[in-house]
Amino acid sequence: MASVPALPDSLVLEIFLHLPHDAVLSAGLTCRQWLAVSRDEFLWRELFYSYYRIPRSVPRHPVLCTWRESFFRHQKGPSRAHARRAAAEATIVSQTMGHRPASVHNEETAGLQSPSAAPVKLCLVLLSLAREFKRLFDCIPCVEVQTLKEHHDQVLHLAFSHRGHRFSSCSKDCTVKLWDTERPDGSIALVHSSSMRQFNWGYTQFSQFNADDSLLLVSGVYLGPHHSSSGEIAVISLDNYTLLSRVRNKPYDVFGCWLNETHLISGNLHWIGNMTSCSVLWLNKAFQDVESENVNVVKRLFKIQNINASTIRTVMVAHCRRHDSPDLLLDYEAQSQARAEQERSGQRHQPLLFDLGTSDSEEEEGEEEWEDGRLHLHPAHLTQQHSPRLADRLDYMIQGRHSTAASEREIESRVAQLMGKTRTRPPDPPLLTPSASGETEDKTYLLFTTGSLTYSPHQIGIKRIMPDQMTTCGPVLGEERSSDEFFDSLDHVIDIHGHIIGMGLSPDHRYLYVNSRAWPAGCVISDPMSPPPIAEEIDLHVIDLKSLREERRSLRAHRAFTPNDECFFIFLDVSRDFVASGAEDKHGYIWDRHYNICLARLQHDDVVNSVAFSPTDQELLLSASDDSTIKVWRSPRMVRLARVPPRPARTRGLLSWLERRNAEAANLKSKP
Repeated sequence: MASVPALPDSLVLEIFLHLPHDAVLSAGLTCRQWLAVSRDEFLWRELFYSYYRIPRSVPRHPVLCTWRESFFRHQKGPSRAHARRAAAEATIVSQTMGHRPASVHNEETAGLQSPSAAPVKLCLVLLSLAREFKRLFDCIPCVEVQTLKEHHDQVLHLAFSHRGHRFSSCSKDCTVKLWDTERPDGSIALVHSSSMRQFNWGYTQFSQFNADDSLLLVSGVYLGPHHSSSGEIAVISLDNYTLLSRVRNKPYDVFGCWLNETHLISGNLHWIGNMTSCSVLWLNKAFQDVESENVNVVKRLFKIQNINASTIRTVMVAHCRRHDSPDLLLDYEAQSQARAEQERSGQRHQPLLFDLGTSDSEEEEGEEEWEDGRLHLHPAHLTQQHSPRLADRLDYMIQGRHSTAASEREIESRVAQLMGKTRTRPPDPPLLTPSASGETEDKTYLLFTTGSLTYSPHQIGIKRIMPDQMTTCGPVLGEERSSDEFFDSLDHVIDIHGHIIGMGLSPDHRYLYVNSRAWPAGCVISDPMSPPPIAEEIDLHVIDLKSLREERRSLRAHRAFTPNDECFFIFLDVSRDFVASGAEDKHGYIWDRHYNICLARLQHDDVVNSVAFSPTDQELLLSASDDSTIKVWRSPRMVRLARVPPRPARTRGLLSWLERRNAEAANLKSKP
């Protein structure tokens, strides 16, 4: 038979680009030349993006060495043994497709629907895709396996212990419940329930385990006079479920958080005017020792000024390590181009700092006088505390209100900014500047929501916590600062340009995920008490705490419908590969962190307030809803394994016969 003249590699590659991936694999078995072309890196990059319909600006997963490994994970090359194993896995892959929820139908999930029903001709393809499908299909916790109905009102928050053996739930029935996840039958059962009504709480709203899972922080709303916004934090021992301490927390949506195993952070709020306030963040010891009369159990961390009716809310601590592991998320081209244009134009990010001087004591109001809830400043007192130039400017502004149309709010805002410039502690060195100990120093950040334009939270504030601030030992109530330094500056501010309704950290604390409802593009806020309308679509932003900037385009799929003044927090959670969030559209959502694609929707009968991945098994997910239930979701793979009956013990066969024979021979030799 005459030999066929070989085609150029470039022409073969061009032909392969127009073939489906299974046809490319079949063609690669024809000859050595086609086999080499079928392994081309550029070819598999194109096939990967076209098959999964992923935007081409998304880079490959960082754990993959080549694009071909996106299909052929840990496969060294086609062989008959691989084909035989693929035949065994074909059924598993087809069953996996059948477990996809029928509710996943939107434009973002179009690329991850079940493949075509046409039969796959080559078993090798199934082997290659099995491992990829296992992560994108078979390992998503989208199968409802249990519904917990022990709560009698809306369930607001869920939190796993660090070992994953317990989780807690908070509800408007004013209880905090503890659940066991390690039962032999795989089900989840209630372990303990504590009611907080005896402490005059309205409801419980948030909980968090400390680092060694020995203590539980529970945050709730305190029923005070005149519709008070105060909250309270309780610390419960998980050894005997006794209450160890209670800490004031104002406003209640500060929530509170653990700084380390024995210290927690709470907040307090002091109004200085109609639109101006002071937020104080406190470090509290979780329990009082016998020597507590001589040892500090509380210490002020930071004192920060708020303007335009904004306050600090939703505090959390990020322990940012050296980030030696590969980046899970990489910049999109759009962000890179925008950043390059910003650098070419000479623009540089400057933190937004607004500061206000006031008395150093938490309770004292100094020389200020209050009438009808309003602050009145004495010009003579201002002259003593500030430079003559500042006092003259303030006198001019106060006198000018009679001759101009400036409102009281505008005057208060301008006075606050002018006073703050001279009564604020200098900011710490920039967070991105290498320290004296080098680039690899671990850092601890305090993260919180705040604002500068209106009362709705639209900014992420970042303040670094130094090692000497992580204990209540040392000076109390800011004794270490001078009399002129009343307030702390923010180290960094990230503006989200929308109402923030949720935050969550990745397991390594490298990335911060933020739920927000965007403002209209180009909107101008003229009245702090009238923020712009917010979108129904929820944007899920991703912020890199290493570079302190947003790194990805927003994830979208979930929706919310409440207006600005009724907006509430929706808790999200992040696992190694996935991110999940609740929504007001009666669904929970799961996205792939790297490919930025929505994978599943989780059905409830009302608003989904919170979701939580098990920290030890991301194929277990919980969701809490206003329908008073907690739903337990597991992956199709785990459900399938749970249904497989246990295998009977294998008989040892020949080996056991040889052992018996040797034993008998030994007995015969021992006899006389």
